[in-house]
Amino acid sequence: MMDKTYQLNDVVQMKKAHPCGENRWKIIRMGADIRIKCEGCGHSVMIPRKKFETKMKKVLETNEQ
Repeated sequence: MMDKTYQLNDVVQMKKAHPCGENRWKIIRMGADIRIKCEGCGHSVMIPRKKFETKMKKVLETNEQ
């Protein structure tokens, strides 16, 4: 299985697109839950980490520090 590593401020692609049509999400909070923000309309959603890991398709951009 492909290793899906992600960190704060990464842009990820989810399996399903947001209703606004955008499929790029930025990770803005990490913990037991992960908050992601839609890059299209700015709507943010909090998802449990386990559910996020199953619904994430791939990391599009990483935040190099």
